[in-house]
Amino acid sequence: MKKLHSLFIAKLFSASLLSAALFSAGGCGQEKNPKEITPYQETAGEKAVIYQVLPRLFGNTNSTNKPWGTLEENGVGKFSDFTPKALSEIHALGATHIWFTGALHHALVGDYTEYGISHDDPDVVKGRAGSPYAIKDYYSVNPDLADNPAERLQEFRALVARSHEAGLKVIIDIVPNHVARAYHSLHKPQGVQDFGAEDNTLVTYARNNNFYYAVGEDFRVPVTEKGYQPLNGEANDLVDGQFTESPAKWTGNGARSAQPAMHDWYETVKINFGVRPDGSNHFSELPQEYAELDYRAHAQFWANKEVPNTWKKFRDIAHYWLDFGVDGFRYDMAGMVPVEFWSYLNSSIKIRNPDTLLLAEIYTPERYRDYLRLGKMDYLYDKVGTYDAIRAVIENKGSTDKIAEVQASLVDISSHMLRFMENHDEQRIASPQFAGNPEAGKPAMLVSAALSPAPTLVYFGQALGEPAKENAGFGKASRTTIFDYWSVPSVRRWNNGGTFDTALLTENEKELRRFYQRLLNFSKQSPALRGEYLDLHSYNRKQGTGYGEKKFAFARWDKTEKLLVVANFDQENTEFELFIPSELLKQWALKDGSYRLKGQIGGAEQQLIIHNGLGRIKLNLLPFESHLFRLEH
Repeated sequence: MKKLHSLFIAKLFSASLLSAALFSAGGCGQEKNPKEITPYQETAGEKAVIYQVLPRLFGNTNSTNKPWGTLEENGVGKFSDFTPKALSEIHALGATHIWFTGALHHALVGDYTEYGISHDDPDVVKGRAGSPYAIKDYYSVNPDLADNPAERLQEFRALVARSHEAGLKVIIDIVPNHVARAYHSLHKPQGVQDFGAEDNTLVTYARNNNFYYAVGEDFRVPVTEKGYQPLNGEANDLVDGQFTESPAKWTGNGARSAQPAMHDWYETVKINFGVRPDGSNHFSELPQEYAELDYRAHAQFWANKEVPNTWKKFRDIAHYWLDFGVDGFRYDMAGMVPVEFWSYLNSSIKIRNPDTLLLAEIYTPERYRDYLRLGKMDYLYDKVGTYDAIRAVIENKGSTDKIAEVQASLVDISSHMLRFMENHDEQRIASPQFAGNPEAGKPAMLVSAALSPAPTLVYFGQALGEPAKENAGFGKASRTTIFDYWSVPSVRRWNNGGTFDTALLTENEKELRRFYQRLLNFSKQSPALRGEYLDLHSYNRKQGTGYGEKKFAFARWDKTEKLLVVANFDQENTEFELFIPSELLKQWALKDGSYRLKGQIGGAEQQLIIHNGLGRIKLNLLPFESHLFRLEH
């Protein structure tokens, strides 16, 4: 993802909160919304847990970590580092899916000319290892990651097979909004043309052009700022402030100048999906009633329509990887691409394999429902809602009241909203720039994982409290770099010579990993977390019993399991009574008496006391202590 916070601002929801907002996991009110499309994981029978990992970094045990270091100096991880043991440990952590970020062949500064691969110009590459989101060849994989670059596709195919044998489904990125400036596919199937190969470059826009052009102008490398130099000033024949592109193409974030700025996505070019420069669409409009129809109806709608050339190219790419054995796609910056394209692409994917998981990165809440119902996405990022609200609490910039407000605003689509507290775009929880303490991630992850049936994303190193403390070169501290040759200290220790045991981990790291393992495994198997939800937060905020703006509580249940979630985001010990409203007691068919509550993530036990139809639980919570209690009968 490339974030443009100034362009994507979360819409403020003003939904009034009821004292207890009851809704089913899949729909609004107490009944299933008949217009709601069944989420992927409900058909799969378990809640998905996605483990995101950069192969470039995961298996790299070289501890040199020289800023701007070369591959030879700093080392690089390989596909082969994902041994059966490594994959089995990822699965044991609780993962159902593994997202190999940076697997596709993207622009990088390295010499692979003996394999027929052209050099990439450092003037238009970010970092040395390059951005995973500047794709150079959609039909191949990163040669850095292969033991034998000539057999890189075979090695990746073997990794997909090993992942499946370990019980993991495989996700890769598709980056439809932009490609590398020097896109050229060596492995495209017969009959497939490269992006731009057939474009009319004499016009700014044409419906079947893949790119937009600054006609009559040559591309000019951005003027550097703040002392930046490609490769940190290292001598390189290609670092000359020049890059041949005539005519210049629009830049990936939509910048139209022949000379983009340094803050633009200058390493990429914008893809044309049949949207004219004035913003009007040059393709058939999808009728609104298709929001209520399934992917088969969408596929039928497009069957007799002429669509832009770019649409067909991405359909062919997606089908290629489905046939390769990939089980799902994470779509980068999906919100910058028309929803009609997603209807076309996703319906074609679901026709080919209905079980494919489709995840979209998008930051505009007012468009969520269109991308789910018209675009046929399975899941969307819940970043500007739940993530931002939880982070604000951790950083003492907001109240848990906002978390409750966000959940009310997502009531009809909650089961489609992917929850996370780390990924490659976000700062590490343990970094000083965020919480500075991995313990703060415990209540955050418990709430995120238990809110709904939607998947939970966990980033590699997160379960070890990785703080990402060092500047890697182009990549700066607090986010594990996606641009540089580097290794991750906590993951190196976990690797421990390929044993992937806990021998070199600190006691705090071991305990944190056990927490994640218990939470993720419970969450993916729990039937209650695919059932009903009741907000207990708003109700308790009105009781005035010590339950404050650093607490968050809710209930989840189905016919077989009843759960209470209580999260403490406070850095201080806190004692209070949690009140359980009569609405929930009626749903659970509980009468006056005492009921045992057993902690599912830790060993804690509590008593639910019901008197005169009102339930109370006395709690004394340590800093960042949180619980997922199951009602025992």
